[in-house]
Amino acid sequence: MKLREYFKKRKLNRFKKKYKVGLCLSGGGTRGFAHLGAFKAFEECGIEFDAVAGASAGSLFGALYATEMKYEQMYKLSKNVKNSDFRKSKLGFLPSKMDNLQTLIKSIMPVKKIEELKIPFYAVAVDLKTGNEIHFNKGDIASVVSGSCAIPGVFYPVKYRNMTLIDGGVRNNIPADVLKMNGCDFVITVDCNCTRGGGTNSDSFFTQFTTSIGIMSVNNSKRGIECSDIVICPDMKKFASLKVQGKDEMIEAGYQATMTMMPEIKKLFLGEFKRK
Repeated sequence: MKLREYFKKRKLNRFKKKYKVGLCLSGGGTRGFAHLGAFKAFEECGIEFDAVAGASAGSLFGALYATEMKYEQMYKLSKNVKNSDFRKSKLGFLPSKMDNLQTLIKSIMPVKKIEELKIPFYAVAVDLKTGNEIHFNKGDIASVVSGSCAIPGVFYPVKYRNMTLIDGGVRNNIPADVLKMNGCDFVITVDCNCTRGGGTNSDSFFTQFTTSIGIMSVNNSKRGIECSDIVICPDMKKFASLKVQGKDEMIEAGYQATMTMMPEIKKLFLGEFKRK
């Protein structure tokens, strides 16, 4: 039974939802499958959110969550996802076009426009022409989300309207502030890349490049952590950020990390949470 239904049934006056709670989903490439595990935990415990924001992979999973699709259906869709759905180019030193990802998004989304989603949703991307951080709450889902996921040097930018979109994580990898700016009183963040900033012993150019991107995202991630009231941090360091191998383990890691934080999350929804 959902928490809101529980309190409504028992007519307990102490639970009067006077605030909005937002869900923030970080970037992290294919490590974003951990977000599905978090969704599973939220669904089991009856936790619902008033708004969702995501950058990079977080925008993809956030848009999916905003459809109010059940976890089981999301999981079934994830079973068919392949590496080629994310990265088309087979040459490690060449960027990949986003055609395959856009096709995937169109195939799994029940709606085409962000404004048609059931939960208010904000996708964060960066316009390469101006350098500005863009917060999309309307527009074509496939174009906006693929633009938000377009890691520089790994993927080609996405042309959308008069913009050239690249990965939102370049400016704001944990967009908790976007939710606060749009009326959320509290934000719960799922950070599927909390080990960002760590180095690598690999001599692979591609691995060195993606590791460098992670190091550069450390500072803008700190801002997001500071704007979050609760942060869920699944341990994803053993998973590659651009390969889908280990999806089930990633999902389980997200689930377990969320369940670990569930006592604090429930306190927030019960009105008993105190900011540190």
